[in-house]
Amino acid sequence: MAKNKTLVLHSRPEGMLREENFQVVEREVPAVKQGQFLVRVHFASLDPGIRNLLAESSGYWVPTSLGEPLNTNMVGEVVESQHTDYRPGDLVAGTGALQEYTVFTPGPMTWKIDSGSRLPLSNHLSILGATGLTAYFGLLDVGKPVAGETVLVSAAAGAVGSAVGQIAKIRGCRVVGIAGGEEKCRRVIEEFGFDAAIDYRNKDMAQLMTAIGEHCPNGVDIYFENVGGIQLDAALGHMNSGGRVPCCGMISQYNGEGGAAMHNLFNIVAKTLRVEGFLCHTYSEQFPEALRDLEQWVAAGQLNHREHIEEGITAAPGVFVKLFTGENQGKTLVKVLSD
Repeated sequence: MAKNKTLVLHSRPEGMLREENFQVVEREVPAVKQGQFLVRVHFASLDPGIRNLLAESSGYWVPTSLGEPLNTNMVGEVVESQHTDYRPGDLVAGTGALQEYTVFTPGPMTWKIDSGSRLPLSNHLSILGATGLTAYFGLLDVGKPVAGETVLVSAAAGAVGSAVGQIAKIRGCRVVGIAGGEEKCRRVIEEFGFDAAIDYRNKDMAQLMTAIGEHCPNGVDIYFENVGGIQLDAALGHMNSGGRVPCCGMISQYNGEGGAAMHNLFNIVAKTLRVEGFLCHTYSEQFPEALRDLEQWVAAGQLNHREHIEEGITAAPGVFVKLFTGENQGKTLVKVLSD
């Protein structure tokens, strides 16, 4: 079998990611052990959370060692199997080393893709993958929306945030998004159906709080957190009593910038807020039901989504950096399979 292009961590990033932190090398195709299967990767996902695995230590999962491949979510076709439930020809979603041929060891984030699905294979990494599942469980299980409530979403033009807002609309909520720049704010309203959008750029804490107050005159019942920093602080200043804050991510801190002191934390106590972090793999037993709902909403035109796809593993370092500069325009994927 041909050599196997692989994306590895070349140096540990200090501050903002740089393309030089990564390297594309050729490795041998890995051997398949009992209970595993080999996948020819079609698409691989690049997610902001991977940044947490690039330091020497991580509060997330096991950090990536220098010279070792990045691990991420991907979809592809089984080409060899030592697992009784997966056979050659099966289309699968799962987690593995970012390379052209990778080995899956089945776990909570591994499943067969329904052969009856009419959606493109890439969608099973985006709206029907970890992205859609994160939005689904974060909002519905942690946020517990009730019709008529106000939902505020940070990173609202992003893959997870845009799905959260649309699911909240399906549940009968009023939805306000926070996004960066006029174009993304316009997209949040026109393409994803939010009721209003706030441009956070060039706003200090006081200005952001004022903007939230203007667009959420009855306060905020659910704040879906993707960013952290002053956006979280400003949102806490407008939460209603008994409000919920599902914490999905803190992208403002992933590059080690830290952040300013928080001013509104006492609202967690004073307003009896529920602030809860979550990871979607803990809901794996509920994935089949969630995936059915998500696909039905997409088919019905109730759940729009964007994918930002670039060609080839060699493009991956530059694509990854775009996640932190705001240049990506939807769920960020790399098309690994070469024609």
